[in-house]
Amino acid sequence: MPQNPIEIVTARALSRRSLFRAGAATAAALGAGALLTGTAGTAAAADGIPASPFFDITKPSSDLFRSKMLHESHHVMQGFAFDNVNRRLFIVQAQNGTSGDDLCISQLSFSGELLGSMHVNHAGHGVSLGVEPVGTASYIWMECDADGTTTESRGTALARFKFVDGGTPAVKKFLTGSKNITCATDPVYQRMVVRRDEGGRMWFSVYPLAKAVAGDFSEPLAHFPQPSLSASGVVFQGYTILGSSLYTLDGAGHADSADIDSYVTRIDMNTGQVKERAITRAGESLVWREPEGLAVYRTADGETRLFLGFGSRSSVDNVNRYANLFYKNVLVS
Repeated sequence: MPQNPIEIVTARALSRRSLFRAGAATAAALGAGALLTGTAGTAAAADGIPASPFFDITKPSSDLFRSKMLHESHHVMQGFAFDNVNRRLFIVQAQNGTSGDDLCISQLSFSGELLGSMHVNHAGHGVSLGVEPVGTASYIWMECDADGTTTESRGTALARFKFVDGGTPAVKKFLTGSKNITCATDPVYQRMVVRRDEGGRMWFSVYPLAKAVAGDFSEPLAHFPQPSLSASGVVFQGYTILGSSLYTLDGAGHADSADIDSYVTRIDMNTGQVKERAITRAGESLVWREPEGLAVYRTADGETRLFLGFGSRSSVDNVNRYANLFYKNVLVS
């Protein structure tokens, strides 16, 4: 991101105290952007993550809003996240009329009204992002330093910056030198999950959010490879965490509801094992419906929700793209 004030924060050397179960290797990578190693099996930190309630992903979904236009009208929504303290919603997408790695973050009301936006250049694809409330401010966590300038480009580091409507991000960088890196935040348990390519396979690592802010990625609470799903041609579209569970969203865009192949999967982060996988037909009447992102939010009344994002069009040939959010709210103790 040229011309942005930048402070590079290096990850601390990984501690040998971080041992993993199920035959995984000891985390021994050194320096910023170094890869955490492990076997192809499941892996979890020695202390693990305390078991927590999880969403029943088989339950129907409710609407938050449909067919809302973001700041960039010609590009589909990607990842999104909530500021659970200041009650804000942020959605990322590609910028109109620039190279494919330039992104835009839109701030929306919970009814889908556009409240502000911020451009982040040479960032990546925007599959997922996190939000960290700091007083009345919202700090965005997302990928940066893309490995190319097309829509296929992906971030090589994590960026943290304050969201300022119309502003230029003053970025701190973490885990530089990574490959295909993104993150998501858990607003209830105050954790962050990082997803990145480690040795040719995607891995998830979970950290206390406070340690991530301090640049300490030395001792993940859990570290495990992304499970291989049985369906052929699975298109990964987003992820988030709540407590001890990771949720993923996959599926392609479809013009016909009969072709829907979008699935939500729940994974136990202490074992890396898939616990449940269910098709979702949320928004099945949308035109050219495509799954795009997951996020967790807890309402002011204390209801915890798993949000699912979907992109759509006004018609199959129309150039405008719209954002749609749905949620599941049944927790199993």
